[in-house]
Amino acid sequence: MVKVILLVLFLLALYWFVPYIFTRGFGIGVLKRKDSSAKIAFTFDDGPNPIYTPQLLDLLKINNIKATFFVVGSKAEQYPELIERMHAEGHLIGMHNYVHKSNWIMAPWTIRRYLRKSASIIEKITGERPIYYRPPWGLLNLFDFFLMKKYKIILWSVMAEDWSSKGGSEKVKKRLLRDIKNGDVILLHDCGKTFGADEDAPMNTIDALKDVFKELSSRGMSCVRMDEL
Repeated sequence: MVKVILLVLFLLALYWFVPYIFTRGFGIGVLKRKDSSAKIAFTFDDGPNPIYTPQLLDLLKINNIKATFFVVGSKAEQYPELIERMHAEGHLIGMHNYVHKSNWIMAPWTIRRYLRKSASIIEKITGERPIYYRPPWGLLNLFDFFLMKKYKIILWSVMAEDWSSKGGSEKVKKRLLRDIKNGDVILLHDCGKTFGADEDAPMNTIDALKDVFKELSSRGMSCVRMDEL
């Protein structure tokens, strides 16, 4: 019995924690930041959302900033007009898989099927097949390493815990202005309808970015898409 338990623990460690250490700890096979870059990249997860994504797109347009959206395939399917707008306004569209579930609890073949489905949905709307991918919560399993030949897996170097409404827009603003430096990949959200998030939290993010974009511009920092970082 003890041997069986030890074997199960070993397999779980191999499937979950080894990839976690390699990717989150050492950045093997993923991009978390670009040390050599003088630019930064804003990325937004979990959308599109019919309330917050249009407001965010308006703000990006006013500030002449191009961003990267890691969209949930099922939501892209539901709101194709928002995907079309992202593409038309020059933003990069990546995948956050078809559903917002951890790769630790989905079978490898399910993950691949969902990625293909998400890519097809986005390609049908924009005419371009996405290759940038951010797994939900940034969690990869052992078999996800085989995806690295097909997709560019993006994590992040700065986040402001903007999925939570606690602390309001001021919290988001202070953390971003404190932490952002050249080469960073910034993780934010334009939808709060995911497990563990507050539904109204994206409004705080949008309000914070109004000041953040102005301050970064005064610092001479350039905001670009992931493929331009």
